[in-house]
Amino acid sequence: MPKRRKQPDRVRRSLLDCAARLAAEHGPGGVTVQAVAAAAGVTKGGLFHHFPSKEALLESLFSDLIARLNREIDGLMQTDPLAHGRFTRAYIRAVFADRIQPEGSLWAPLSVAMIADPALRRLWADWLQARLTRHADTDAAPRLEMARLAADGLWLSDLMEVDGKVPPAKQGLLEMLVDATKTER
Repeated sequence: MPKRRKQPDRVRRSLLDCAARLAAEHGPGGVTVQAVAAAAGVTKGGLFHHFPSKEALLESLFSDLIARLNREIDGLMQTDPLAHGRFTRAYIRAVFADRIQPEGSLWAPLSVAMIADPALRRLWADWLQARLTRHADTDAAPRLEMARLAADGLWLSDLMEVDGKVPPAKQGLLEMLVDATKTER
């Protein structure tokens, strides 16, 4: 009988993708070891080979999501010719892009988990601090911090909407926030 070749990177990726799908569909509570293992077609032992605990799986999933956000922000920054506030504009656009995602955005369930989980909050805080340090020359102004915080507040406000729809009154806020980042005063 031929021996099956192991593909640990592919199995790990599959576990993360299945956990992401379960989080999007059922919230953080839907990400159980049994559910993720079953969805990925591995045993619970196979899952624990890659992630020693459910918390480690969620941290890896959150790190994976932050890596995607990094790529999205970097792509947006490359197309922005204005240096002052470039990171902030990309951050705001990325936050607003999540607002129009169909049901199934990963940010909502993982952000809810982040509120309760200090390890996930630390991952986010470390990521944001690293980006702000990296872009200190262009994005340290208080006006830019205010715009980023406003974008975060809008995102949280949208998360609290009962029907999940962005109220029409909030639709024009993206360009208002972006415009606020273009002046240095």
